[in-house]
Amino acid sequence: MGLMDGKVALVTGAGRGIGRAIALDMAKAGAKVVVNDLGGSLTGDGGDLAPAQAVVNEIAAMGGEAVANIDSVSDWNGAQRMVAAAIDAFGQIDAVVNVAGILRDGMMHRMTESDWKAVIDVHLNGCFNVSRAALEPMREQESGALVHFTSTSGLVGQIGQANYGAAKMGIVGMSRILAMEGAIKNIRSNCVAPFAWTRMIESIPIKSDEQAEAFEKFRQNARPEHVAPVVTYLCSDASAKISGNVFGVRGGEIYLMSQPRPVKTIHRAGGWDHESLAAMVEPALRNELYGLESTGDYYSWDPI
Repeated sequence: MGLMDGKVALVTGAGRGIGRAIALDMAKAGAKVVVNDLGGSLTGDGGDLAPAQAVVNEIAAMGGEAVANIDSVSDWNGAQRMVAAAIDAFGQIDAVVNVAGILRDGMMHRMTESDWKAVIDVHLNGCFNVSRAALEPMREQESGALVHFTSTSGLVGQIGQANYGAAKMGIVGMSRILAMEGAIKNIRSNCVAPFAWTRMIESIPIKSDEQAEAFEKFRQNARPEHVAPVVTYLCSDASAKISGNVFGVRGGEIYLMSQPRPVKTIHRAGGWDHESLAAMVEPALRNELYGLESTGDYYSWDPI
């Protein structure tokens, strides 16, 4: 018996990288899978059935069942068709994994409106579109699990990724509310921030021998295959008590990520004026204020 026996899963962005690894792992765990992938470039341009169909063929070769879909997550009607494909082919939908994404990096002062909107549309609006389409059948059957991909680029920060980071933080907020609203119908929602060698990581320019060495260690020790079983677990009944949380997965490490809550409170009877704010706020909160560490600065140790 596999963790996903009798379940039907939709995985977006499943033609390559982490999405592909998740689709294959879901099938190994017994799920029937809708493999969605637009087949576009890293920036979201173009389209090609080949990547999604190749994963379907891999699943069939291992004795599983899968169908391909090439709709864009950024399209409301396309998301509806993805869910319809699951129901038409397999009669139900039990899990959604929102992996699909693009990158259009750039410093905020040089970022174009189109690059901002494109990334928000695929990541944040895409998660909404696909989740929204799946919620109706999940509510009818009174069960379901959703896993959305966030990133430490938003949770911690990364220079040159204001659009990507904003979308990934928005996904965390959406997932949290979805978990609260879904609880009455036994629908769970969680986020995963993955560390894995993909074509997104490959697109980062290497500027030194030290960076090249660090990237090689990352490539060897943080692979999509490390992330996939954690996602499958979060979609399965084995994780029935987990909802509204954010996890990081990095090689053999699993992190339960913090969520914003008050860290420290300061109070002044009668309220604050400009002079008291200037005199008291920074000194009182100095040890609790966050610095400007990036993802690379914070996660300075090699994955294991």
